Formats: sequence, C-alpha cells, structure tokens
Amino acid sequence: MPLASHIPACTLALVALAAGPACAGDWVSYRDAYRAMVVFEKYGGPKNFLQSQLQVAPQDRGASVEGLQLTLAGKTNQVNLPLDPLGRTPFPLLKGAYDENVALLLSRKIGSFAIRPRVSIALQPDGVYEDGELRAACEQALGFARYGDGSLRTRQCAGVRFVFAKRTLDAGVRVHRADGSDAALSVASGTPFPGDADDSFPTVLYRFAGSERVQLVTAYPPLAIVPLFE
Repeated sequence: MPLASHIPACTLALVALAAGPACAGDWVSYRDAYRAMVVFEKYGGPKNFLQSQLQVAPQDRGASVEGLQLTLAGKTNQVNLPLDPLGRTPFPLLKGAYDENVALLLSRKIGSFAIRPRVSIALQPDGVYEDGELRAACEQALGFARYGDGSLRTRQCAGVRFVFAKRTLDAGVRVHRADGSDAALSVASGTPFPGDADDSFPTVLYRFAGSERVQLVTAYPPLAIVPLFE
C-alpha cells in the first residue's frame, strides 16, 4: 500500500443512493470502491436511462471539490480521475487495480468526506427531455435502489430534480405542453443529492402529474438529473 498503514481507509456503502460513512484521511481502498460500484454493473434490471458514478462528497460546508481529482496510484501505472463540480467521476473497473488493491488518492486535503456511488439520469445533448422518458428513468432508478434496500418498497417516483452549476447564467427549465402552452419552473438553491453538505446549487424540481404529453427544455446543460422518491 503506497501510504502508511496507520492511515484508515474509508469504507463504502453498497447501496447506490445511500450515504457512505465519512473519512478524515485522503485516500480510499480501490477494492472498497470496486465492490460498491460493481453492484450497478451486475444489476440485471433496466438501466438504459441511468448512469452510475463515484462521488467524493465533502462533509464540511465551504469545502470545495473544484479542481480536485482522484488518482489510482498503482505500482506500475496511475490513472487520474478528474471530478466534476458535484465531486463525481466515472469509475473504471480494473482487475489489475483490484488485485493490487491500489490506493485512490485525493489530489488535496478537503477535510472529512464521504465516498458514495451515485446513480442519476443520463443527460441529453440537445437539452430536451420527454416527460415519459423521465418517468421511465425514475422508475429504473427506483428499481435499482430497491435492489439494494428493501425499505424503499413503499416509495414511489414523484419527479426529478435538475441540478445546475453555480455559475450558470440561466439555470432554467421550461415546460412545453401539447396545447402549445409554455412555462418556466422555479429555481431554488439546494443540495444535488441526499446527504450532500453544499446546499447552494441552483436546482429545479419537476413533479410528475397527469398523463398529458410534456416536454422539458433546458437553456444550459444541467450537471445532473436526480430522481425523487417519496
């Protein structure tokens, strides 16, 4: 192991939308991360509207992940994993890194943080989202969440939350209806995912209602679309 053995590694939660325990060090075990992230890969249910990423989530308000990256520090090679503004990165499932149990190093100290698998809805390059596809994506996410947590059996899909970058000039979402009407949804500051400490991201909540054909259009690409279970 590249770091001294007395530094504790974080342990990961195995449920995709659950919060992982906090860590005060600056590295985590690749095997722990692999075991958490491979659950989504092995899940046999529908997931074509979803994406799974690893999130580094600071536990202290004011701590920033801007410019932060994870590095797979192996004996023979290393892989740099830049984090997005929400602290997420696609996680490579590498047999060699698992066998070696390489350290996942943070590029700088950010205080206490949690490591979590995060499942969100895949983004559309044109910024246009059909209500029906968002409902299907939310149902897929709920199916996967129930796969790891039986307590979610009574939850239902209530909607989705669009999360935008803090410097977005127009973090708006407009709703176009089949009758030609058009309306903007309200923007509020909030947390991207349950358990995140930073609640200052522009967010837009869209709740499912009725069965009419509805199309949502974003002026700027969101960072994430998060399913809402209630």
